[in-house]
Amino acid sequence: EVQLTESGGGLVQAGGSLRLSCAASGFTFDDWGIGWFRQAPGKAREGVSYISPIGSTYYHDSVKGRFTISRDNAKNMVYLQMNNLKPEDTAVYYCASTQVVLTNENLWSKEFFFGSWGQGTRVTVSS
Repeated sequence: EVQLTESGGGLVQAGGSLRLSCAASGFTFDDWGIGWFRQAPGKAREGVSYISPIGSTYYHDSVKGRFTISRDNAKNMVYLQMNNLKPEDTAVYYCASTQVVLTNENLWSKEFFFGSWGQGTRVTVSS
């Protein structure tokens, strides 16, 4: 059974940093891509970042230069380092897994490709 568990959310002031973690189990982690998505209150869920099995990365324009996604295949973990956080980053953050290798800038953020999701971790950025 595929399981994804997010952690690391919390309350932080604007300009601060958080590191989100996504622990994966139940599948051959090395072969799967992992995406981070977020859903702000009253808004649709959106793709934040994605890392392919070989380490290619993609980011939403609003987080480029501030967020960094990485993976540790030995530990079955994916991380999202979030720096210079802004109030508009406030959301519930989810990690999700996909067997589809997404190498297109227009495809990595499509929820359709992600079959398993974690329960989410809340990030609140105060101004």
